[in-house]
Amino acid sequence: MRRKNVKKRMVFKTFVYFLSISFLLLTNGFPRIVAEAAEKSFPIGEMVSKGEVNFEARENVWRKVEPSHFPVFQGVKIKTEKGVAGIALGNNSHIEVGQNSLFSFDQNDRLHLRQGGINFRISPNAELNFKIGSLLVTKSRSLQASKGPIVASPKNEETIGTISIHSNGAATVKSIRGPLFILDQDRAVLASLSSQDSVTIPSATVKGPSKALVAQAGETAKGLPEAAKVSGAATGMAGAGVEDLIWVWVGVALTAGMSTGIIIEDQEKEHPLCP
Repeated sequence: MRRKNVKKRMVFKTFVYFLSISFLLLTNGFPRIVAEAAEKSFPIGEMVSKGEVNFEARENVWRKVEPSHFPVFQGVKIKTEKGVAGIALGNNSHIEVGQNSLFSFDQNDRLHLRQGGINFRISPNAELNFKIGSLLVTKSRSLQASKGPIVASPKNEETIGTISIHSNGAATVKSIRGPLFILDQDRAVLASLSSQDSVTIPSATVKGPSKALVAQAGETAKGLPEAAKVSGAATGMAGAGVEDLIWVWVGVALTAGMSTGIIIEDQEKEHPLCP
């Protein structure tokens, strides 16, 4: 009987040690994955669509969206192809997406338009930016690096505009109501639009400096503008899929099991199985 109890305790301790090692291995990347999963757990908005509209379920694997109701999550790419879509965001802003468009939200308040065109309506108290290539279209003064005078948007007035990317890579931005500012990757103002103004930006400017030029200039990760750092982090998050969420819950289960095992082991020390 005594040998049986000793063997039982050895097996139990081995199991606890296994959980402890697993926990240590998960600790390095576990908080990052949990944070990404938490951000993905809640949709940014809801989308209704008509026609052929798909989303990227995982890398290079596309699925058809539910036309009547589709939750939009950060980092998920959506392409309209022969369809159109309307998105209602949690900040009471609205976006209409035209045919043959490809976009995603790399941040909760930033839509990355890769191709096609959109119409947008931003509520007065909301912050919503649009990334096209290396440029940023915004109504906010807080993102600007310009030292010149800037006209603020009137209070309690919506900002309405359109953005379209042409087949040659150029982009046209139009303000229907309220000021819009186009910033480069260094947050400097390239163009300032008032109501009913529009501007077409050449493809070379939209794409921004090539990587070769950046390397020749001696740029390092430390010297990159903040916008580039944020964009890189968002791109990494976009690659996280269902498999990452599964591993999150595996990690949670292992952590919970380890904690339970340690508690039981402590209780056994106080109340041994054998006298």
